[in-house]
Amino acid sequence: MVVATYQERRGQIETYFDRTAVEAWSRLTSDAPLGRIRATVRAGRDAMRRQLLEWLPPDLRGRRLLDAGCGTGAFAVEAARRGADVVAVDLSPRLIGLAAARLPDDLAPGRVEFRVGDMRDPQLGRFDHAIAMDSLIHYGASDAVRILSEMAVRTDLSLLFTFAPRTPLLAAMHALGRLFPRSDRSPTIEPIGAAALRRTLAAEPRLAAWRAARSERVTSGFYISQALELVAV
Repeated sequence: MVVATYQERRGQIETYFDRTAVEAWSRLTSDAPLGRIRATVRAGRDAMRRQLLEWLPPDLRGRRLLDAGCGTGAFAVEAARRGADVVAVDLSPRLIGLAAARLPDDLAPGRVEFRVGDMRDPQLGRFDHAIAMDSLIHYGASDAVRILSEMAVRTDLSLLFTFAPRTPLLAAMHALGRLFPRSDRSPTIEPIGAAALRRTLAAEPRLAAWRAARSERVTSGFYISQALELVAV
């Protein structure tokens, strides 16, 4: 059952990315010049994307992949270039429109299917791999694990996701972020301790057939995110 905290935060995220931040997000995920702080975020996201791609097979032909919270579609495009059939879903219609407009002409038609919606939607179908890069960082541990468990029942091989690790540096950056005008603030990031997250994952019945495998942290200026790989056993 979806709890109120998830529904409330989901609405905040949708509003922020579809109305408040779409232009800034468009620049962040392009080659446009950026200020120093946002440049570190772009570099961090690029590094994290490379890390998650490294955990996938180099040849994804015949594999179906979910890009959960795809934003402007950068990960979806890279996975499709390896041969995956990608379903890329995001809450924001404007980000999905931007992702579709950026889709390279050299990709085979239908290789990437962009959809507006919830990553938890069972109508998205079954997948070999599911990736949630920085799309769970605004949820607390219980909601994040609930989302992962609902994705896991439709995923056969691996589930890769990132979370905001609980660190003194991240706490300091959050405190600094409160100084920005309210209209410029993104929905609050929810730092999660790595050990506590693993315990919550292990206690979730729907993840009993999964185990936590590789983990890697990326720190780049104002970007701090940690990746965790879940594999089916």
